[in-house]
Amino acid sequence: MTRSPDADRLAEVARCVPKAELHLHIEGSLEPELAFELAGRNGVELGFADVEALRAAYSFTDLQSFLDIYYQGASVLQTEKDFYDLMAAYLRRAHGDGVVRAELFFDPQTHTERGIGYDTFMPGFLAAMADAEAATGISTDLILCFLRHLSGDDALATFEEATEYHDKIIGVGLDSGEVGNPPERFVEAFNKAAEVGLHRVAHAGEEGPPAYIWGALDELGVERIDHGVRCEEDDALIDRLVAEQMPLTVCPLSNLALRVVDDLADHNIGRLADRGVLVTVNADDPAYFGGYIAENYHQTIEALGLAPATAIQWARNSIEATFATDDQKRTWFDSIDSYVENLDATWGFTA
Repeated sequence: MTRSPDADRLAEVARCVPKAELHLHIEGSLEPELAFELAGRNGVELGFADVEALRAAYSFTDLQSFLDIYYQGASVLQTEKDFYDLMAAYLRRAHGDGVVRAELFFDPQTHTERGIGYDTFMPGFLAAMADAEAATGISTDLILCFLRHLSGDDALATFEEATEYHDKIIGVGLDSGEVGNPPERFVEAFNKAAEVGLHRVAHAGEEGPPAYIWGALDELGVERIDHGVRCEEDDALIDRLVAEQMPLTVCPLSNLALRVVDDLADHNIGRLADRGVLVTVNADDPAYFGGYIAENYHQTIEALGLAPATAIQWARNSIEATFATDDQKRTWFDSIDSYVENLDATWGFTA
């Protein structure tokens, strides 16, 4: 099937506009090819015949069905070089997708429970981030996430174990299975993070109810809501999100893959934006969900019939929602303006 020139141009803009990625689990960027390479390197049995068999398993019914295979895949990550290679592979793709700033989630408990410590994964991540910045200019930081299917005490212990690296992360987050695991269980760990000046974010309102978003805001003091799509069920919550300009880090292809929506054309990101919610678009776990950030931009705009210039607004929102300095933000806003000015005027974009 021949693609239209407009479709090709939209794909180009979705890929090239300077943007930030604010909801990306680094372990969720483990492509099957790299998984098999690392499995062979470390003598790990993945339980799948080949790359295609593993990729074929990426068909999910809900969040938990994804998490089961996600944790299985993480078992191949064992050495500092493994974590370096994982981070380096993601950052190469992100740079190709126009990402100038990435604030990346990592799950230490996924590794420490296997006997893989901070002295293994942190040096690998940090070296790859430094090398990528030197090579491409991409700015990166890490957000330490607590696994919410584990206890609040486990989260607190995980935070304390990371003390040596508190100055190497910008914040803490909350992820893993949402249903039945309300944010209030993790108040103590989040308070400890606040005491040392770290930012706070949390997954809320993906599969869990709007009450979890309220809890993340009121009990954890978060500065961004990850996912948050179920906020639409609560008008008072929408009003608060708009009044506070609380960013949502929305992941449309993830929502489709995990059956949060059955059709991308039914996604509510456009309605939320129309109501004044500060929405951003991100890739979540792209190796598993069928697309990195540019594909999330492109496919969502096409499915919802949004104006192509929506990509520019999402990029601006993403920069506004970062935890970067004002000077950094100004530089990236300027780069968006320069990009827009160089677009063909007939394409309909305005700076």
